[in-house]
Amino acid sequence: MSSLSKDDIELRNKITQRLIDLRASTGLNQSDFAKLHDIDRQQVNRWESFESERGVTIYTIKRFCTLLKMTLQEFFSDPLFR
Repeated sequence: MSSLSKDDIELRNKITQRLIDLRASTGLNQSDFAKLHDIDRQQVNRWESFESERGVTIYTIKRFCTLLKMTLQEFFSDPLFR
C-alpha cells in the first residue's frame, strides 16, 4: 500500500477524532458503547485508533452513524471538517 499524503492523514485523523467525540458525547466508554450496540469493544478501539494506517472505511462511518441515528451529512457537517 502506498503512503498516505499529508492531506489524507489529516482527513483520517479528523474522522477518528469525530468518532471519538461522538462516542464520548453518549457518555459511554468504549466497552459500554460496544455492549450497548452488540459489537466487539476491540472494534470500537480500532475505529478510534490514530495508529491505524488505513483508517476507517466509509462503510464503517455509515454503520457508526446508524448506531447514533445520524446521517453521513450530519457526521461530516461538523466544524472539524471545514
